[in-house]
Amino acid sequence: MDNYIAEFFGTMILLIFGVGVVAGVVLKASKANGSGWIVITFGWGLGVAIAVYATGWISGAHLNPAVTIAEWSLGNLSFQEMLGYMLAQMLGAFTGAAIILGMYYPHYKADDNKAGKLATFSTAPEIRHTPSNFFSEVVGTFILVFGIQGIFTTFDMTNNSGIAGAIAPLLVGLLVVVIGMSLGGTTGYAINPARDLGPRMAHFLLPVPGKGDSDWKYAWVPVVGPLIGGALGGLSYHVILGDRLFGDLAGMIIGFVIVYVIVQSLTFYISTEKAV
Repeated sequence: MDNYIAEFFGTMILLIFGVGVVAGVVLKASKANGSGWIVITFGWGLGVAIAVYATGWISGAHLNPAVTIAEWSLGNLSFQEMLGYMLAQMLGAFTGAAIILGMYYPHYKADDNKAGKLATFSTAPEIRHTPSNFFSEVVGTFILVFGIQGIFTTFDMTNNSGIAGAIAPLLVGLLVVVIGMSLGGTTGYAINPARDLGPRMAHFLLPVPGKGDSDWKYAWVPVVGPLIGGALGGLSYHVILGDRLFGDLAGMIIGFVIVYVIVQSLTFYISTEKAV
Protein backbone atom coordinates (compact mmCIF):
# COMPACT_ATOMS: atom_id res chain seq x y z
CA MET A 1 0.00 0.00 0.00
CA ASP A 2 2.88 2.40 0.75
CA ASN A 3 4.04 2.04 -2.86
CA TYR A 4 0.64 3.04 -4.21
CA ILE A 5 0.37 6.02 -1.86
CA ALA A 6 3.84 7.16 -2.95
CA GLU A 7 2.90 6.80 -6.62
CA PHE A 8 -0.27 8.83 -6.04
CA PHE A 9 1.51 11.70 -4.32
CA GLY A 10 4.55 11.58 -6.61
CA THR A 11 2.40 11.80 -9.74
CA MET A 12 0.29 14.52 -8.13
CA ILE A 13 3.45 16.57 -7.43
CA LEU A 14 4.65 16.01 -10.98
CA LEU A 15 1.36 17.25 -12.44
CA ILE A 16 1.21 20.25 -10.11
CA PHE A 17 4.55 21.36 -11.54
CA GLY A 18 3.77 20.31 -15.12
CA VAL A 19 0.23 21.57 -15.52
CA GLY A 20 1.21 24.57 -13.44
CA VAL A 21 4.05 25.64 -15.73
CA VAL A 22 1.90 25.25 -18.86
CA ALA A 23 -0.94 27.20 -17.25
CA GLY A 24 1.49 29.94 -16.28
CA VAL A 25 2.91 30.22 -19.79
CA VAL A 26 -0.36 29.87 -21.73
CA LEU A 27 -3.10 31.59 -19.72
CA LYS A 28 -3.73 35.31 -19.94
CA ALA A 29 -2.90 37.61 -17.02
CA SER A 30 -0.28 35.19 -15.67
CA LYS A 31 3.09 36.77 -14.92
CA ALA A 32 4.71 33.89 -16.86
CA ASN A 33 2.46 34.33 -19.90
CA GLY A 34 4.38 33.94 -23.16
CA SER A 35 7.65 32.88 -21.56
CA GLY A 36 7.91 29.99 -23.99
CA TRP A 37 8.85 26.40 -24.64
CA ILE A 38 12.14 26.42 -22.72
CA VAL A 39 10.31 27.37 -19.53
CA ILE A 40 7.79 24.57 -20.09
CA THR A 41 10.44 21.91 -20.72
CA PHE A 42 12.42 22.89 -17.62
CA GLY A 43 9.26 23.09 -15.51
CA TRP A 44 8.28 19.55 -16.50
CA GLY A 45 11.80 18.16 -16.18
CA LEU A 46 12.59 19.63 -12.78
CA GLY A 47 9.08 18.67 -11.65
CA VAL A 48 9.95 15.06 -12.49
CA ALA A 49 13.19 15.34 -10.51
CA ILE A 50 11.47 16.72 -7.39
CA ALA A 51 8.75 14.06 -7.55
CA VAL A 52 11.39 11.31 -7.85
CA TYR A 53 13.35 12.73 -4.91
CA ALA A 54 10.16 12.81 -2.84
CA THR A 55 8.94 9.28 -3.51
CA GLY A 56 11.67 7.22 -5.16
CA TRP A 57 12.88 5.74 -1.90
CA ILE A 58 9.42 4.25 -1.31
CA SER A 59 8.03 3.06 -4.64
CA GLY A 60 10.86 3.58 -7.11
CA ALA A 61 8.99 6.66 -8.39
CA HIS A 62 7.63 5.29 -11.65
CA LEU A 63 5.08 8.15 -11.84
CA ASN A 64 4.28 6.95 -15.34
CA PRO A 65 2.39 3.86 -16.59
CA ALA A 66 4.94 3.53 -19.42
CA VAL A 67 7.71 3.06 -16.85
CA THR A 68 5.51 0.69 -14.86
CA ILE A 69 4.70 -1.51 -17.85
CA ALA A 70 8.41 -1.61 -18.71
CA GLU A 71 9.20 -2.79 -15.18
CA TRP A 72 6.43 -5.40 -15.41
CA SER A 73 7.72 -6.62 -18.81
CA LEU A 74 11.14 -7.09 -17.19
CA GLY A 75 9.62 -9.19 -14.40
CA ASN A 76 10.13 -6.61 -11.65
CA LEU A 77 6.42 -6.27 -10.84
CA SER A 78 3.49 -8.65 -10.65
CA PHE A 79 0.44 -7.99 -12.81
CA GLN A 80 -1.57 -6.90 -9.76
CA GLU A 81 1.19 -4.50 -8.70
CA MET A 82 1.32 -3.07 -12.21
CA LEU A 83 -2.41 -2.32 -12.14
CA GLY A 84 -2.15 -0.80 -8.65
CA TYR A 85 0.70 1.48 -9.69
CA MET A 86 -1.17 2.62 -12.80
CA LEU A 87 -4.39 3.37 -10.90
CA ALA A 88 -2.49 5.38 -8.28
CA GLN A 89 -0.68 7.32 -11.01
CA MET A 90 -3.91 8.13 -12.83
CA LEU A 91 -5.63 9.35 -9.67
CA GLY A 92 -2.58 11.39 -8.73
CA ALA A 93 -2.46 13.02 -12.16
CA PHE A 94 -6.16 13.91 -12.00
CA THR A 95 -5.71 15.41 -8.53
CA GLY A 96 -2.65 17.45 -9.54
CA ALA A 97 -4.51 18.93 -12.50
CA ALA A 98 -7.53 19.70 -10.31
CA ILE A 99 -5.32 21.58 -7.84
CA ILE A 100 -3.90 23.76 -10.62
CA LEU A 101 -7.41 24.42 -11.92
CA GLY A 102 -8.33 25.75 -8.47
CA MET A 103 -5.18 27.86 -8.26
CA TYR A 104 -5.49 29.37 -11.74
CA TYR A 105 -9.30 29.54 -11.80
CA PRO A 106 -9.49 33.35 -12.29
CA HIS A 107 -7.02 33.05 -15.18
CA TYR A 108 -9.12 30.36 -16.83
CA LYS A 109 -12.12 32.70 -16.51
CA ALA A 110 -10.16 35.59 -18.02
CA ASP A 111 -8.98 33.57 -21.04
CA ASP A 112 -11.27 32.80 -24.00
CA ASN A 113 -8.84 30.48 -25.83
CA LYS A 114 -10.45 27.03 -25.53
CA ALA A 115 -7.54 25.23 -27.19
CA GLY A 116 -5.11 26.97 -24.86
CA LYS A 117 -7.11 25.89 -21.83
CA LEU A 118 -7.08 22.28 -22.99
CA ALA A 119 -3.33 22.56 -23.63
CA THR A 120 -2.78 23.25 -19.93
CA PHE A 121 -4.31 19.85 -19.18
CA SER A 122 -3.32 17.54 -22.03
CA THR A 123 -1.25 17.27 -25.18
CA ALA A 124 -2.20 17.85 -28.81
CA PRO A 125 -0.24 17.60 -32.05
CA GLU A 126 0.85 20.71 -33.92
CA ILE A 127 0.13 18.87 -37.19
CA ARG A 128 -2.61 16.28 -36.79
CA HIS A 129 -1.24 13.24 -38.62
CA THR A 130 -2.02 10.12 -36.61
CA PRO A 131 0.82 7.83 -37.79
CA SER A 132 3.53 10.43 -37.17
CA ASN A 133 1.93 11.60 -33.92
CA PHE A 134 1.83 8.01 -32.69
CA PHE A 135 5.41 7.42 -33.83
CA SER A 136 6.54 10.55 -31.98
CA GLU A 137 5.08 9.29 -28.72
CA VAL A 138 6.60 5.83 -29.18
CA VAL A 139 10.05 7.26 -29.90
CA GLY A 140 9.96 9.83 -27.08
CA THR A 141 8.92 7.24 -24.51
CA PHE A 142 11.41 4.70 -25.84
CA ILE A 143 14.20 7.23 -25.25
CA LEU A 144 12.81 8.08 -21.80
CA VAL A 145 12.71 4.50 -20.52
CA PHE A 146 15.94 3.49 -22.30
CA GLY A 147 17.66 6.47 -20.70
CA ILE A 148 16.23 5.78 -17.24
CA GLN A 149 17.46 2.20 -17.43
CA GLY A 150 20.91 3.46 -18.35
CA ILE A 151 21.02 6.02 -15.53
CA PHE A 152 20.12 3.55 -12.83
CA THR A 153 22.23 0.72 -14.28
CA THR A 154 25.23 3.05 -14.22
CA PHE A 155 24.68 3.92 -10.58
CA ASP A 156 24.09 0.29 -9.65
CA MET A 157 27.49 -0.49 -11.17
CA THR A 158 29.17 2.10 -8.92
CA ASN A 159 27.72 0.41 -5.81
CA ASN A 160 27.37 3.85 -4.28
CA SER A 161 23.78 4.39 -3.20
CA GLY A 162 24.61 7.82 -1.75
CA ILE A 163 25.67 9.20 -5.12
CA ALA A 164 22.75 7.48 -6.86
CA GLY A 165 20.25 8.92 -4.43
CA ALA A 166 21.67 12.40 -4.84
CA ILE A 167 22.21 12.59 -8.60
CA ALA A 168 20.05 10.01 -10.41
CA PRO A 169 16.68 11.80 -9.93
CA LEU A 170 18.18 15.04 -11.24
CA LEU A 171 19.53 13.22 -14.30
CA VAL A 172 16.08 11.72 -14.95
CA GLY A 173 14.64 15.23 -14.79
CA LEU A 174 17.25 16.54 -17.23
CA LEU A 175 16.48 13.59 -19.52
CA VAL A 176 12.85 14.78 -19.60
CA VAL A 177 14.06 18.32 -20.36
CA VAL A 178 16.12 17.23 -23.36
CA ILE A 179 13.31 14.99 -24.65
CA GLY A 180 11.01 18.02 -24.53
CA MET A 181 13.50 20.24 -26.33
CA SER A 182 14.52 17.69 -28.99
CA LEU A 183 11.42 15.55 -29.51
CA GLY A 184 8.52 17.42 -27.98
CA GLY A 185 7.72 19.91 -30.71
CA THR A 186 5.45 17.56 -32.68
CA THR A 187 2.91 16.38 -30.09
CA GLY A 188 3.83 18.13 -26.85
CA TYR A 189 5.59 14.94 -25.65
CA ALA A 190 3.12 13.24 -23.33
CA ILE A 191 5.53 10.27 -22.90
CA ASN A 192 3.31 9.34 -19.95
CA PRO A 193 -0.28 8.04 -20.25
CA ALA A 194 -1.22 9.28 -16.76
CA ARG A 195 0.20 12.73 -17.49
CA ASP A 196 -2.20 13.08 -20.43
CA LEU A 197 -5.26 11.00 -19.58
CA GLY A 198 -5.61 12.04 -15.91
CA PRO A 199 -5.66 15.79 -16.65
CA ARG A 200 -7.79 15.25 -19.77
CA MET A 201 -10.37 13.57 -17.56
CA ALA A 202 -10.11 16.54 -15.17
CA HIS A 203 -10.75 18.90 -18.08
CA PHE A 204 -13.75 16.81 -19.12
CA LEU A 205 -15.30 16.33 -15.66
CA LEU A 206 -14.45 19.53 -13.76
CA PRO A 207 -16.01 22.99 -14.26
CA VAL A 208 -13.26 24.62 -16.31
CA PRO A 209 -14.60 28.08 -17.24
CA GLY A 210 -15.43 28.38 -20.93
CA LYS A 211 -13.85 25.08 -21.84
CA GLY A 212 -14.27 23.42 -25.20
CA ASP A 213 -14.04 19.83 -26.36
CA SER A 214 -11.62 17.49 -24.54
CA ASP A 215 -10.41 16.02 -27.88
CA TRP A 216 -11.13 12.38 -27.04
CA LYS A 217 -10.55 11.43 -30.67
CA TYR A 218 -6.81 12.03 -30.16
CA ALA A 219 -6.65 10.81 -26.55
CA TRP A 220 -5.63 7.22 -27.38
CA VAL A 221 -2.35 8.34 -29.02
CA PRO A 222 -0.63 9.67 -25.84
CA VAL A 223 -1.79 6.54 -23.99
CA VAL A 224 -1.05 3.66 -26.37
CA GLY A 225 2.09 5.18 -27.92
CA PRO A 226 3.92 5.64 -24.59
CA LEU A 227 2.90 2.18 -23.33
CA ILE A 228 4.42 0.57 -26.43
CA GLY A 229 7.48 2.84 -26.39
CA GLY A 230 8.07 2.23 -22.69
CA ALA A 231 7.97 -1.55 -22.99
CA LEU A 232 10.26 -1.46 -26.05
CA GLY A 233 12.67 0.90 -24.31
CA GLY A 234 13.00 -1.25 -21.19
CA LEU A 235 13.34 -4.53 -23.04
CA SER A 236 15.72 -3.11 -25.66
CA TYR A 237 18.09 -1.72 -23.05
CA HIS A 238 18.38 -5.01 -21.19
CA VAL A 239 18.57 -7.09 -24.35
CA ILE A 240 21.16 -4.96 -26.13
CA LEU A 241 23.18 -3.14 -23.46
CA GLY A 242 22.16 -4.30 -20.00
CA ASP A 243 22.19 -7.82 -18.64
CA ARG A 244 21.57 -9.25 -22.15
CA LEU A 245 18.63 -11.38 -21.13
CA PHE A 246 18.91 -13.59 -24.21
CA GLY A 247 22.68 -13.65 -24.72
CA ASP A 248 24.89 -11.52 -26.95
CA LEU A 249 23.98 -12.96 -30.36
CA ALA A 250 20.25 -13.15 -29.64
CA GLY A 251 20.37 -9.63 -28.22
CA MET A 252 21.98 -8.28 -31.38
CA ILE A 253 19.39 -10.02 -33.54
CA ILE A 254 16.49 -8.71 -31.47
CA GLY A 255 18.02 -5.23 -31.50
CA PHE A 256 18.29 -5.24 -35.29
CA VAL A 257 14.70 -6.52 -35.56
CA ILE A 258 13.44 -3.69 -33.36
CA VAL A 259 15.28 -1.06 -35.42
CA TYR A 260 14.13 -2.68 -38.67
CA VAL A 261 10.46 -2.68 -37.61
CA ILE A 262 10.65 0.97 -36.54
CA VAL A 263 12.35 2.06 -39.78
CA GLN A 264 9.97 0.05 -41.95
CA SER A 265 6.94 1.47 -40.11
CA LEU A 266 8.26 4.99 -40.62
CA THR A 267 8.96 4.31 -44.30
CA PHE A 268 5.49 2.85 -44.77
CA TYR A 269 3.55 5.82 -43.46
CA ILE A 270 5.80 8.32 -45.29
CA SER A 271 5.25 6.48 -48.59
CA THR A 272 1.53 6.29 -47.89
CA GLU A 273 1.45 10.01 -47.25
CA LYS A 274 3.23 10.70 -50.56
CA ALA A 275 0.80 8.44 -52.41
CA VAL A 276 -2.13 10.40 -51.04
